[in-house]
Amino acid sequence: MLIGILSDSHGKHLMVRKALALFDTLGASFIIHCGDVGGPHVFDELVGRDCRFVWGNTDEPDGRLTAYLKGVGLQIPVEVPTRFELDGRRFALFHGHEREFDCDLTTLRADYVLHGHTHRVRDERFGQTRVINPGALCRANPLTVATLDPESDVLQFHEIAKGA
Repeated sequence: MLIGILSDSHGKHLMVRKALALFDTLGASFIIHCGDVGGPHVFDELVGRDCRFVWGNTDEPDGRLTAYLKGVGLQIPVEVPTRFELDGRRFALFHGHEREFDCDLTTLRADYVLHGHTHRVRDERFGQTRVINPGALCRANPLTVATLDPESDVLQFHEIAKGA
């Protein structure tokens, strides 16, 4: 299974559309958004996809937005970190601003800790835990996303061209 990872789109839904088109071309079957989604237009791009996301420090998950997300079938994060398993691997998903993120990441008992927030690419290992930040689709140079194959542990970063 190939996973597409993006973060910090800050409402730039056309950039998200470009990233998703790349993921489709590469065969990604699961999408993870590491927060600072930026509103309903970005969520519109994710509708119908197998995905997870977390709230970022600039997201405002009011009742209207959460009702919309439930209505279109997107899973709303309820815990920090958001935890799930894919391909037999354990994931812990943060945005990166949460106080829970400021911990010994090896205590999370996750194979992968994914986050955004810094707008900078990151790929580090702490014991058996791999910490990944895909970069950002807004206010970064270059704009980047990532793909991960958990079975082979292959991570690749991909630049997304600026503009619509």
